[in-house]
Amino acid sequence: MAVRTYSNIMRTIIVAISFIFSLANIFGQARKAKLTIAHLTGDFYIYTTYSTYKDYQVSANGMYIVTDNGVVLFDTPWDTTQFQPLLDSIKLNHHKNVILCVATDFHEDRTGGLEYYRKQGIKTYTTKQIDELSMKRGMKRAEFLTYKDTSFTIGQHTFQTYFPGQGHTAVNIVIWFEKEKILYGGCLIKSGEDDDLGNLGDANLKEYATTIKNVQKKCKSPKYVITGHGDWTSKNSLEHTLFMAQQIKKKN
Repeated sequence: MAVRTYSNIMRTIIVAISFIFSLANIFGQARKAKLTIAHLTGDFYIYTTYSTYKDYQVSANGMYIVTDNGVVLFDTPWDTTQFQPLLDSIKLNHHKNVILCVATDFHEDRTGGLEYYRKQGIKTYTTKQIDELSMKRGMKRAEFLTYKDTSFTIGQHTFQTYFPGQGHTAVNIVIWFEKEKILYGGCLIKSGEDDDLGNLGDANLKEYATTIKNVQKKCKSPKYVITGHGDWTSKNSLEHTLFMAQQIKKKN
């Protein structure tokens, strides 16, 4: 009888401990930041939000630059609850408003906040090709369109939109800051920690490798390469993406 009682007590203790750990894990996840902002260099900052993809929490990276004329945003948060918090954080930290937003693809993790930001008086841009697919797929659309690779000068910073060819989608563009040697790759460029090319639902697997080579030719010796998802600090993300694109081309 005593043995049975001791066993029951130990079982109760184990269940209680497991429950406590479960609660700690739940509350830990609840406390996980929905929006993080990291300083890249100079006037450049990387912001990260999260959403669920195939039952997993996946990060999505965007970028913004602080100029004398205001803040320029590249892509919008994936998490719809973070559209305004991002603007609020920028205003609090830099005492400037976002004046321009450029979307680099038509998927929701790039365009989701375009309509919201337009209503806030922010000029939203993308390419005509991206807009056409956004319209077909029912995604949010930009107010202004570019019809070819375009250079923007905002305050003290100049950047160029560049369509290198089809890869992640048929219309993906990258952003190149030639002076600072910063390449914002969006979802076309994969993180150095990725073991595949991610969402291939709209991808061109035959052209992906050639497209990455075009990026390398255009954007020579980048100091920073910002990926659309995952760890953006890797130094070999371009080369790693090219390798994966070459491998998958051989299989198709």
